[in-house]
Amino acid sequence: MKDPVSLATGVTYDRESIDRWLDTGNTTCPVTNQVLRNSDQIPNHALRKMIQDWCVDNKSHGVERIPTPRIPITSYEVSDICSRIVAASRGRHDIKCQELLTKINNLAKESDRNRRCLVKNGIGAALAESFAHFSKQENLNLQREIMSALTWSFPLGEGGVSDLKSSASLRCMARFLKGDDLSSRRDAIFVMRELVISSREDVHGLVEIQGIEETLFQAMKVPICAGATQACLVVVRHIMMLSQEKVTVRFVRLGLVDLVLEILVDGSKSACEKALAVLDEMCRTGEGKERARRNALTVPILVKKILRVSDVATELCVASLWKVCLGGDGEGGLVEAVGVGGFQKLLLLLQLGCADKTKEKATHLLKSMNVYRKKIECFDSSFGFNYVNWPN
Repeated sequence: MKDPVSLATGVTYDRESIDRWLDTGNTTCPVTNQVLRNSDQIPNHALRKMIQDWCVDNKSHGVERIPTPRIPITSYEVSDICSRIVAASRGRHDIKCQELLTKINNLAKESDRNRRCLVKNGIGAALAESFAHFSKQENLNLQREIMSALTWSFPLGEGGVSDLKSSASLRCMARFLKGDDLSSRRDAIFVMRELVISSREDVHGLVEIQGIEETLFQAMKVPICAGATQACLVVVRHIMMLSQEKVTVRFVRLGLVDLVLEILVDGSKSACEKALAVLDEMCRTGEGKERARRNALTVPILVKKILRVSDVATELCVASLWKVCLGGDGEGGLVEAVGVGGFQKLLLLLQLGCADKTKEKATHLLKSMNVYRKKIECFDSSFGFNYVNWPN
């Protein structure tokens, strides 16, 4: 034990361990199984002193003395901090706001329990309001620090989301995303991601920012870190889903199809799912499909990722193949798909089972590929499909 505390039942536990127990939804004492009427934890100073004395006595054996733990923050203290930072922000008191921010960050660093308590009691909404007020000023350091704290303060609640969706707040984040400071760029895209997820059906404020498509594209083209790239993909997909087609076309013309395919080459499971979702959105447009057809990686990568990443990725691969290979100039895509094993993959997918929509698209693709499969077999047997038991 490092920080022994006693529950109402009289049993003593290490604070970190009992916090984990309670945070998972348990409402009983682990030893007595009694229902806990409250989760108050009383520091067991006598036991802590005994542990520290034992550490000192065994210093020669390499045992280090545990430091005296700080008392965790309470809900009342968080509410007081929230009120003070909102008041300081409304009064444009930069120095006071800076002091409170430092205190918030220090408390969050002390323990996960403190951070959870801060989030649970509304620190995110207070920080969002503060950011909205100071985003209209030129205090970049203060804006940067508030934005950094916001990355771990979600969910914000309706009021906090509304503050971050303001034109001034969004433009401030976009400026940081365009800047040279990597930490600020990372924080900006993380906050944007949480914002679009929280607001769900409202991305109009982002779309109205001039050059936001180019800014997001560059954030992926010159990656900050893997997490930031994935956050960009989430933001871009939400923008495409909830905006007019012309917005998606702007991303296509920037070269996002080619960039997404590069991400898919050796991306992680999570990155592949997000990249495939963006590719599928772009393939809903005529220009997106045309750009995908012109890229030699499109069909081979989509076929390769089927059944190799996740069920979600497989469904997205089939959906994109269906858009790229069928209709218009998709004949070349069908031939290429057969050549790289697409027919075999889709047959296996149907045997293993999939969602009804995916099954329908896969069946349609198989029927269209069947003609080209026979031609390819007659022309060249080097594709390696002769051992497959083809259906009659």
